[in-house]
Amino acid sequence: MTALAGADLSVERGEMVALVGPSGSGKSTLLHLLAGLDTPTSGTVYFAGRSLGVATEREREDFRSRAVGFIWQRHQLLADFTAAENVGMPLLIRGIAAGEAFAAATEWLSEVGLADRVRHRAGELSGGEQQRVAIARALVNRPNLLLADEPTGDLDERNTESIFELMEQIHRTHHLTSIFATHNLSLARRAGRVLMLEHGSLVADNGTIVARTSHRAMPGDTSAPGGRG
Repeated sequence: MTALAGADLSVERGEMVALVGPSGSGKSTLLHLLAGLDTPTSGTVYFAGRSLGVATEREREDFRSRAVGFIWQRHQLLADFTAAENVGMPLLIRGIAAGEAFAAATEWLSEVGLADRVRHRAGELSGGEQQRVAIARALVNRPNLLLADEPTGDLDERNTESIFELMEQIHRTHHLTSIFATHNLSLARRAGRVLMLEHGSLVADNGTIVARTSHRAMPGDTSAPGGRG
């Protein structure tokens, strides 16, 4: 089965785009392609006019670590590490000094409302708090592009609203390009544009949600958003 067939997508700098569709429709696959985590079997992913297909593995790693922030449905935190250690980890991996990394982590934890949880272990935090830590970790490298795969899927209604409001605020404040996958149509309709994935293809949602897509490219061709700079 083809995960994505004939998807030709262009996202403008600064947009917030929602991806909706049933499980198995290709939402996660599309996000992984845009993040450079997966490579398409045909077609090309572009970021800021540059094809990821011609990038070296070192360049792709640099793209993933600097240009992209990824929020997973399951936060993927290290339970025995503190919130600051989890958030600072991407900077430490890049070779940033520990003091600078943890200062940046503390700053981002404060921005997501966890200034008083910096030294708490991830396993001591509530589900909503853990997802806030995951958001801070995704942003600690100050990416241009924020991708989120069902970021509220494991949360109750109150925390879902709180986390999405935080994502909206961060999107505006830091002038991000944001793309998120969700099953929650009420959240999806708060995005600037909503795309529905069905059987691996991008379609409009019965005219209620308008998906701006084009079919001029080769089948399987997917264009990623341009970043700042």
